[in-house]
Amino acid sequence: MRSLLLGIDIGTFSSKAALVTLAGEVLKTAVVPHGISTPAPGHVEQDADGVWWHDLCALCQQLLDGSPFSGQDVASVAVSAIGPCLLPLDEAGRPLRPGILYGVDVRAAKQIAELDALIGCEEIRAFSLMSLTSQAIGPKIRWLRQREPAVWRQTRRLTTASAYLVWRLTGEHRIDRHTASHFMPLYDPRTGEWGERHAAHVAPTSMLPAPGWSDEVAGAVTQAAAQATGLTPGTPVAVGAVDALSEAISVGVVQPGDLMVMYGSTTFFILVQSTPTPDERVWTVAGAYPAQFNLAAGMGTTGSLTRWFQDQFARELPEGEAAALFDAAARVAPGAGGLVFLPYFSGERTPLNDPLARGVIAGLSLAHTREQLFRAILEGVACGVRHNVETLAQLGAQTRRVVAVGGGAQTDTWLQIVSDVSGLRQEVPSLTLGACYGDAFLAGCAAGLLRREQITEWVKPGRIIEPAAALRPTYDALYRDYLDLYQDSRRVVHRLAGRQGSA
Repeated sequence: MRSLLLGIDIGTFSSKAALVTLAGEVLKTAVVPHGISTPAPGHVEQDADGVWWHDLCALCQQLLDGSPFSGQDVASVAVSAIGPCLLPLDEAGRPLRPGILYGVDVRAAKQIAELDALIGCEEIRAFSLMSLTSQAIGPKIRWLRQREPAVWRQTRRLTTASAYLVWRLTGEHRIDRHTASHFMPLYDPRTGEWGERHAAHVAPTSMLPAPGWSDEVAGAVTQAAAQATGLTPGTPVAVGAVDALSEAISVGVVQPGDLMVMYGSTTFFILVQSTPTPDERVWTVAGAYPAQFNLAAGMGTTGSLTRWFQDQFARELPEGEAAALFDAAARVAPGAGGLVFLPYFSGERTPLNDPLARGVIAGLSLAHTREQLFRAILEGVACGVRHNVETLAQLGAQTRRVVAVGGGAQTDTWLQIVSDVSGLRQEVPSLTLGACYGDAFLAGCAAGLLRREQITEWVKPGRIIEPAAALRPTYDALYRDYLDLYQDSRRVVHRLAGRQGSA
C-alpha cells in the first residue's frame, strides 16, 4: 500500500523535498542548491526548466532511487515554489523566457503607475483589497506586453512557478488562490475566481490557470512526468502553494491570530485571519483553505544579505558556512558600535513599497570592525521586522502568537536580536524542516488521507525566544534612527538608484 507523502519546495536559492509518513515522521530529505539571474538592475529571474523542473526531477530521483523508497511508495504529492512569479508559455506549454520573480524584481514600476492612472488607485484597492506594488503580477504582465512584444505574440498561457510544476507533473493548469491573489488586478478575492473587470489593461483571464485551494487535487502524474521523476503514473498531485504559505502550514500557523515570520533569503510574514483588514501597505490575500484570509507582508533582502556579506567580506569561510559570523556578532554589544543599517538592497517591499530604496550603512568610522558591520545587518533586518509587525498592529489585526521558521531561525543569535528589537516572543517548533513539510501535509489532505486539523499532531513544541526587557531603551532609540534614516536619505538614494540603471 502506498502510504508516504512527498512534499517538494522550490526556493530562491535552493530546493528541498521530504518523504513523510501519515503520522508526520520524516523518513528522507534531499536538497539541491541553485542561483538566481540578475540580467539588469531591478530584474531578478530564474529558468523554469533549468532550475524549477530540473530541481523537482533531481529531488524525486534522489528520494525515490530505491534505497529504500521508490515511486511505488508515494501516495500523493504537493509542490510549493517561490512566488508570485510570471512565466509565459507558448501553445505547447513551453516557457518562452525565464521566469520573472516575485517582489524582489522591481522592473514594472512604470507599469504600476500606468495601471494606477488607467484604473485608479482607489478602484484597484477596492477590487483587489490591496494596492499595486512590485509583488503584483498584473504590472509585470503589462511590462512583458510592452517590452517583449515578440514573446507576447507567442504567449498563450501565463503561469507562476508552483503552477508550472503542477502543469509539468499533471498537464493541468491550476494555481492556488493565495498566489492568484497577487495576479492583481485580475483576481476577485470575493469570488475566489478571475475577474474580467480590468483585464483589458493587462491580459485575458483565459490565459491564466484555474484557481483552487491548496489541498485540492489538481490532477495526476502523467506518463511523461513519471519517466522524468520516478513517480508512479496516476499519483495524485495537490494544487499546492507558494513557499511561504506551505511554510506557515508546516509549523501549524493555521488559526486566526497565528503569525508566521519566515527568515529566508527574504523575510516573509503571514497572519491568518477570518475577516480581512486590507491596507495599502501590506497584502490581503486568500488563505490555504476556504473562509480564511492571510494578511501578508515581505521584506526585500534579509537572509540574502548575510550571503552577500560572506561572499564579499568573509571569503575565507567555506561556502554556506556563516555560523562563525553569527557567533562573532553575538559577542558584539547591542547597537553595533553606533551603526544603523537599512537592508533595502533590492528596494523594499512592505510596508514601504519603495522599489527605489537601496541599502544604507550610517555611522561608519575607522574603528568599526567586520563583526560590528555584520551585527548591524542583523539589527537592521530586525528593525524591518518590527516595522512590519507594528504596521499589522496599526491595522487592528490581532496577533495571538508568533512562530519563527526558515533558515534564519536555525540560529538563536538572529532570533534573539529580532525579539530584543521588536519585543516579540517567538515560538520555534522542534521541527522546522521548511515548506516541503507543509507540502507533504497538503498532499495527505488532497489524497483524503489526512484532515486539516491534524496538523496539530504533526507540529511539536520547541524552544521559546523571549525579548530582553533591559535592551528595550537601546533598541527603541535604534529603531527611531532606522525610521529617520530612511526618510532623511530617501531623496539621495532614489537619485542613486536611477544612476544604477532602469528597466
